[in-house]
Amino acid sequence: MKKILLTIAAVSTLTFVACNDDDDNTPKTSNLSLNVNGLENLGTDYVYEGWIIVGGAPVSTGTFNVNDSGELSESSFVVDSDMLSAATTFVLTIEPANDPDPAPANTKVLAGDFSGNSAGISSTGIVGDFSTSTGKYILATPTDGMMNNERSGIWFLDLTGGSPATGLSLPTLPEGWKYEGWVVINGTPISTGTFTDVAMADDNATTTPFKGNENNGPGYPGEDFIQNAPDGFIFPTDLRGTTAVISVEPYPDNSPAPFTLKPLAHGVPADAEDHVTFDMEAGPVREISGTVTR
Repeated sequence: MKKILLTIAAVSTLTFVACNDDDDNTPKTSNLSLNVNGLENLGTDYVYEGWIIVGGAPVSTGTFNVNDSGELSESSFVVDSDMLSAATTFVLTIEPANDPDPAPANTKVLAGDFSGNSAGISSTGIVGDFSTSTGKYILATPTDGMMNNERSGIWFLDLTGGSPATGLSLPTLPEGWKYEGWVVINGTPISTGTFTDVAMADDNATTTPFKGNENNGPGYPGEDFIQNAPDGFIFPTDLRGTTAVISVEPYPDNSPAPFTLKPLAHGVPADAEDHVTFDMEAGPVREISGTVTR
């Protein structure tokens, strides 16, 4: 309700001043704090974005970056108090840095439901549960039709039964993610290709420049390193003593290097024989987790 205040100036001039007794209509805000370890630097083209789910709809809490040491550029975010109080879930996504779409991307990396004023967030429920994942692989080069460089190729399959069978046991990934195989040669990872189905050839099976000219290889993820080696490498090579890795990659991918999530890995034995099945082990990172408080 407005009151009209009557003041009398020194020169006997009447002045009318309008004042507002209504409550301040400025929206109330609160802080949302994010505490998470294990996120990686996404480079200049992508950012992380937080979201709260209110009445089933996503509401952005803001974007941030992570440096090479894993430190977040922002860990506290100003959010509308009513929205934050009503939020049931927190989700973290990977978004293009210049994103024309106001909705969350499919690449959701962390999520968790609020219990009181906090939420435990994890990649397990939103990307995949890799706690029981297993893998097998062999060394072989089926794409060149020769038998003189069999330790220059790796295929994620099981040959213990005498014929090729599925070698990887991994959960089906949600949209926005793909698996990728790697071999780490002298500290440098080289991709064997991306895939979503462990029982099918990977995405570059027919187009990879590394394979031989005779065949496309078996219908499982893997790679022959026969020709067209990157700078600093010589193909054919010898994969004994290298490390085999399966990672989980954002799609679209923010980097040509492996992403943080690496559910399977194994050091290829220095005395490994070709066409022998080897068991992979738990990789260095099977889960990213943290907490959100409001």
